[in-house]
Amino acid sequence: MNSGGPISPPSTKSKVLDPSLFGLEMAKLVEEPAIVLDLAIREGYLSFRAGNGASRCVACKGARMLCGKARCPILARISSFLQVAPKISSETLAGSTPPGVFVGRIGYPYVYVGPLTPPFLGDTTLLDLPELWVDRKIEEIVAFRSMLVRGKTRAKVSDAGIGGRILDAITELALASKPVDLELTFDRPPRGSMLLDDEVQPFGPSAIVKKMKVGEARWDRSVEKVYEDTDLKASEAVLTLYKDGILVSKIQRAFSIGALGLKTHRRLVPTRWSITAVDSIISNALMERVRSLPIINEYRLYEYDHLDNRFEILMIPSSWSYESIEAWYPRTVWNPWGKEIVYFGDYEGYGGRTTYASMGGCYYAGRLAVTEHLVGEGRQASVLILREIHPGYILPVGVWNVRESVRSALRHPPLKFNNLEEALRRIADRLEIRLDTWLRASRMLRIFLHQKRMRDFLEKI
Repeated sequence: MNSGGPISPPSTKSKVLDPSLFGLEMAKLVEEPAIVLDLAIREGYLSFRAGNGASRCVACKGARMLCGKARCPILARISSFLQVAPKISSETLAGSTPPGVFVGRIGYPYVYVGPLTPPFLGDTTLLDLPELWVDRKIEEIVAFRSMLVRGKTRAKVSDAGIGGRILDAITELALASKPVDLELTFDRPPRGSMLLDDEVQPFGPSAIVKKMKVGEARWDRSVEKVYEDTDLKASEAVLTLYKDGILVSKIQRAFSIGALGLKTHRRLVPTRWSITAVDSIISNALMERVRSLPIINEYRLYEYDHLDNRFEILMIPSSWSYESIEAWYPRTVWNPWGKEIVYFGDYEGYGGRTTYASMGGCYYAGRLAVTEHLVGEGRQASVLILREIHPGYILPVGVWNVRESVRSALRHPPLKFNNLEEALRRIADRLEIRLDTWLRASRMLRIFLHQKRMRDFLEKI
């Protein structure tokens, strides 16, 4: 049994894609909200284009905070851009990639792919490893992203199975376990543009790569093994790497660069799609294990705050079901000019989903975190994630924020309650949105409260 969210989001939040485009045995791959990640090249190092709400930005110029945010997201981006600008004034760059790669989606099936490299050498692991960003300030995360210069080369997605000098070099570094030294030669000095719109993730300058020299790239043995196994399906390769302890973000990178799967089916997968695909593959496998485990014997509540996002994760002693609901306040990334809080949510019952979640990748990122925890504990439960996004969340940082925030919450001991009413009173005390509003939005809560009333009624007979 599965169902869409209680409140349907705008159509721009998701777009169903034909999985046959990637040669993957997936139900569906859906792109995240339409963020302009491919920064356009303009004259000069940094240029601007007006986006939604630009008139307010022009009037404000970062001084009057007309958007209502505590900090100006545009100035946050500019600051990070200008820090890296003096270091990339020529057509050449020497640096250590974390390692990082990016596969764009614009123009699919012909896309831009290339390394992400800062203009300095050393241990740059932190710059492109979301598992290490929990509890970091948003300005730090913006700085990490903006330091990464994006080298680009045009390729057809099916080229992953064919190779080529530059693409082979990109694959080599993408699968590395530690930072790799690179020497890049561009067609011109890297440049970047910034769209005056809150829906753009921070990103460094970019340029077309003409030559690339890769230093020594060491691979984990498990990564090397699945890369060489061209008879192993992509989904099986993902699960093999996960079981071997490879970080999810590294698996997503290997998936994106087309290093996994049957030889004839290997494809470049846009970074945004690969993130959700891997979260979905892993959580689906973990759900199969959860369904066979004993049910928890109390109501549990896990709590966590990060980047002005407030999380409440409720576990109910019942067979597996899952729901995730986001509440976006006015003046936040996806509700910049709204007057009311906007809700996005999706639910699935014991049997899982057959359709893509309308709220996008955050649904699968949260599902991976909770199924991972339940399998680790050897227990089963129904799980509800409630997330309030407040105006301090001035920039989108990616769905990793949900996965790692939920993981962080679940690493701490939960609050335990004897019944659902006690747990809901705690949620009502901590979240700002009224409890009756959450009850209207949540299918899971309505189900369990209705069942409670039926039991009470039957006990009185």
